Amino acid sequence: MLYSAIVHKEDEWYVAECPEVGTASQGVSIEEAVANLKEATELYLEEFPQKTFSHPLLTTFEVPAYA
Repeated sequence: MLYSAIVHKEDEWYVAECPEVGTASQGVSIEEAVANLKEATELYLEEFPQKTFSHPLLTTFEVPAYA
């Protein structure tokens, strides 16, 4: 199955999250963070198999600069 990874940087680490499952992991590079996320997601799904699957909807919104 194909899952999504959302990656952002926090200080020295890259944090990767899978919105379909709710798993997260980190690494010193984007590739390491995604590889760790893959492993964490595989382990999670072994314990808690999903009955249904859907990709999240990604959109954007604007906030005033003074907020």
